[in-house]
Amino acid sequence: MAKVLLAGESWVSATIDHKGYDPFPHTQVEIGCAQLLEDLRGGGHDVTHLRSHDVAEFFPLTREELDVYDVVLLSDIGANTLLLPPQVFDAGRPAPNRLHLLRDWVHDGGGLMMAGGYLSFQGFGAKAHYAGTAVEEILPVDIHRWDDRVESPQGVQGRLTGPDHPVVSGLDETWPILLGYQELVAKPDATVLAEIDGHPLLAVRSVGAGRTLAFASDVSPHWAPQEFMEWDGYARLFGQAMTWLAADDPDEVA
Repeated sequence: MAKVLLAGESWVSATIDHKGYDPFPHTQVEIGCAQLLEDLRGGGHDVTHLRSHDVAEFFPLTREELDVYDVVLLSDIGANTLLLPPQVFDAGRPAPNRLHLLRDWVHDGGGLMMAGGYLSFQGFGAKAHYAGTAVEEILPVDIHRWDDRVESPQGVQGRLTGPDHPVVSGLDETWPILLGYQELVAKPDATVLAEIDGHPLLAVRSVGAGRTLAFASDVSPHWAPQEFMEWDGYARLFGQAMTWLAADDPDEVA
């Protein structure tokens, strides 16, 4: 099974409770990927979760550190956090460009997945800012330069597009509702495995000796509601995605 580095999917909430005359500030770390971690580990994958506030400092800066993993999963973590390690942001010293590092690692055989969210692809207010980067080069989708969110509070369903592919093996043709997604454009050499409202929901691509996958919606609330996360296909989809991304031969589909 795959050795996976999941970067992101956490946030720090800062709240001030006002109780009459007295305010009471407090903070709390929230984890959005608890269900995903449980399902991937339950399926035999070895997953390290690097929380968002640790990514700038501890995400691999060298090929030796990155080569420990078969798959990197970026979920709801913007490009700035990868581009600005402490030695750059705090000390004003040069450091490796980790977006370039990921691109080169994938070309040499690594597997990269990006899942949707407010700080994925281009994101809320275009703050995720992956458009035009080395990561966009290798993803199976092109990213708009503007806020690419499509909020769908009414619920919209993903549907398989027909290709027989191991990532979607055994999944229902129509999926449970999602409450939003990123509007993306499939690259000419990508394979779109599922669509949502006529846009790519799940796409894959071989890049050099490696593989990439884009999932345009979230792995956790709010875009991924209870109906999606409790679906039997949830664990199957993302578990099979990790297995496919970690495969040694990028030209072998099965």
